[in-house]
Amino acid sequence: MIRENLRWMAALTLAANLAFAPAAVMAAPGGNGDTQKKPVSNTSGGGPATTTPIKHLVVIFQENISFDHYFGTYPNAANLPGETKFKAKANTPAVNGLSQGLLERNPNSIQPLRLDPSQNYTCDQSHDYLPEQQAFDSGLMDKFPETTATPCGSNFPAVQNLSTAIVMGYYDGNTVTALWNYAQHFAMNDNSFDTNFGPSTPGALNVVSGMTGGVDPAATNSSTGADEVTAGSVVGDPDPFYDDCSAASNGLAGMLAKNQNIGMLLSAKGISWGWFQGGFTPSSLPGQPVACLTTTNRIDGTPETAYSAHHNPFQYYQKTSNPHHVAPKNLAEVGHDGPANHQYDLSFFKKVALAGNLPSVSYLKANRANDGHPSNSSPLDEQVFLVDTINFLQTLPEWSSTAVIIAYDDSDGWYDHVMSPILNPSNSVEDALTGTGACGNGANALEGIQGRCGYGPRQPFLVISPFAKVNYVDSTLTDQSSVIRFIEENWELPQIGNGSFDTFAGTLFNMFNFNSPGGQIVMLDPSTGQVVSTSPIGGPGNGN
Repeated sequence: MIRENLRWMAALTLAANLAFAPAAVMAAPGGNGDTQKKPVSNTSGGGPATTTPIKHLVVIFQENISFDHYFGTYPNAANLPGETKFKAKANTPAVNGLSQGLLERNPNSIQPLRLDPSQNYTCDQSHDYLPEQQAFDSGLMDKFPETTATPCGSNFPAVQNLSTAIVMGYYDGNTVTALWNYAQHFAMNDNSFDTNFGPSTPGALNVVSGMTGGVDPAATNSSTGADEVTAGSVVGDPDPFYDDCSAASNGLAGMLAKNQNIGMLLSAKGISWGWFQGGFTPSSLPGQPVACLTTTNRIDGTPETAYSAHHNPFQYYQKTSNPHHVAPKNLAEVGHDGPANHQYDLSFFKKVALAGNLPSVSYLKANRANDGHPSNSSPLDEQVFLVDTINFLQTLPEWSSTAVIIAYDDSDGWYDHVMSPILNPSNSVEDALTGTGACGNGANALEGIQGRCGYGPRQPFLVISPFAKVNYVDSTLTDQSSVIRFIEENWELPQIGNGSFDTFAGTLFNMFNFNSPGGQIVMLDPSTGQVVSTSPIGGPGNGN
């Protein structure tokens, strides 16, 4: 009886979400949750005019984490013997995390379990478009062990014995110490979601375009099955059509020429930008096609192939692709039009920043050994990359006008207890949220495009900047396309539109205080995530 009542309540919630048509969201200036008025055009500090003091945006786009998997018990860590200790600041705001009731009386068949630092290496969970919807179980959020769990084998001895319980695992501030410390000193959002259900490629496309629909039939191959592209939308992980380092056996997909991404909008206005990815430099030269087989080591010494083609969204668009991974002719080209076409190896990011030419917008993709993706990386490997990058950025003169976003491409299928609002319904063969073949009836889908049910699972989202509110938790409804909405509004660009989720993406402005910045320079230890030093920047106060 209790279960039936829960199902009835969940069905009502889902019905209300489906009734929330995109047109209703569009009516709110700046997207849903826009409670802070946008600043006027700002031309101080040189460079292109912006509507805020932010002249440089760095988006660090990591892999495969749900919110509860990293922040479920924030700000309370277990602090067991032998672990890096974490103690939250007084008056740290609570998050919508794992309550004691959810920890002890969870509706899933297996209860959530804490993973300690020795269990940092886990296998990949099932996180395709269909099983993620099935795990939601019409809003009950109680089918994760049955639908997304993947037991880890002998390659993962620390978690091998957990079987399907692994999907209910979560870390705390004794393992994801750096991220918890960044949350203490800057701003994070506990109500941010995958734009759509599904794995890495939909997330990557959404963070640069808000659009997974519009696959070009001429830019696919025979290996591109229905579980990769459905109803003309990317729902799986086909490799990009315009990339020598793609594998045809994975299926290939490219977007229609009419589809736009944020890079195209920035280029049209002459604003510098770049995508910087680990392993992009070819491992075989000269000749075409090139190969991308360079490896880098995890902290345990295991070598991992650095580059993943399906993690690079700009290679799905012919106009912003660099198929042969051509290097820029010099550092002056980086961020601007040239042979590399805005696609670079990650090593160029620090070089161009030290040369004083930090692009206005930079997307960073770590080597696979450091991207946080289960099976090839870990929270501790990820921490090394995040801290090294953010420590570096804080030493630059441009830091006073910089914002860093840490976001994720998908949830990996890890348990999260929050049902996402379904703002865009879909009715395709891969949809199963409210029954076989359905995620709503699809009638009000943006531009009628199917295969884009969303929002999907909840994920971490942090803003690190002198202008970020301090020790602040924002609950504005946002998604991956909120990143492009911020870029559009900060640099006064047109919207992508034509079915892009940027049409109603929630604002990021509520995570900032542009009038009275109160942030600090916060240096962390990349091996422990602990605070090494802090120094003031900007004015007094915490900006809340």
